[in-house]
Amino acid sequence: MRFHLPSYLLGVATGAGAAALAPRLRPLVLELATGCYRIADAAMVRVARSRENVSDLLAEARARARGRIGRARPDLRSMNGDG
Repeated sequence: MRFHLPSYLLGVATGAGAAALAPRLRPLVLELATGCYRIADAAMVRVARSRENVSDLLAEARARARGRIGRARPDLRSMNGDG
């Protein structure tokens, strides 16, 4: 394989440029990553809340289908001995 001087110089310049810019780009990359994590966390909270709402809805539907809702409920005061 032949040595190609322009390719070598281009590689050296790219490496030197990246090494020089890395400390300056770090804060920008850090801010972008922080924003992405905030968005991901907010999305996960929404998904968790939606799952909980669906779970509550399904539990209520199951209870209604089994006839547990609509029956006479005992008065809470009489259960506590207050009444």
